[in-house]
Amino acid sequence: MSTDRWGEPIEILLVEDNPADVDLTREILTDSKVSNHLHVTSDGEAAMDYLLGRPPYAGAARPDLVLLDLNLPRKDGREVLEEIKSHPQLRTIPVVVLTTSQAEEDVVKTYHHHANCYITKPVDLDQFIQVVKAIEDFWFTVVKLPSRNNHHSS
Repeated sequence: MSTDRWGEPIEILLVEDNPADVDLTREILTDSKVSNHLHVTSDGEAAMDYLLGRPPYAGAARPDLVLLDLNLPRKDGREVLEEIKSHPQLRTIPVVVLTTSQAEEDVVKTYHHHANCYITKPVDLDQFIQVVKAIEDFWFTVVKLPSRNNHHSS
């Protein structure tokens, strides 16, 4: 298992309220060829608390990548995306929208709010595995992510 460009595991925040999708994503990323730490929040409020280092997430690692579902309790994923991309310390974190919504309106709105990509979650288990592996391959091996040293959350 290799590490990323800092010689440290890649930090991933998964914002997902479906426990089965969380478990499957965790399982796929555990077998990843790139070392990573997966952090999970199950609603939009907790995601923002995590990203801003508010209790109970004080001192949490800044994610290198956010995997964001849109349909979340407490605070919708669309609102979370808008907050991330309008916050000076968070806006450089790449956000991958990974959701069951195929609505054109959601696609347009998320890109309007600067999502880095929009992926519709397949219902089929094997396809879901392929999607998560494709995210891993693209974001962890092809793309150069911004250095953590240049952008610290406050």
